[in-house]
Amino acid sequence: MSKQQSINEQLGQLEAIVKWFESQKEVDVEKGLEKMKEGAVLIKALKSRLKEVENEFEEIKKDLDDEE
Repeated sequence: MSKQQSINEQLGQLEAIVKWFESQKEVDVEKGLEKMKEGAVLIKALKSRLKEVENEFEEIKKDLDDEE
């Protein structure tokens, strides 16, 4: 995974993993485990980035409230 993928890119990758599982009639255990690990890394990165974005919004809101 590149250093700073966009949230949309990461969500797209996560969606591709879900679609992969949905398209499998029989999931190869090793390949399924690999996909699960990839998904877990993406979820962790997304949670972290979304928290950063939330904090940025809060800072902007606070700055706007302080100006009033």
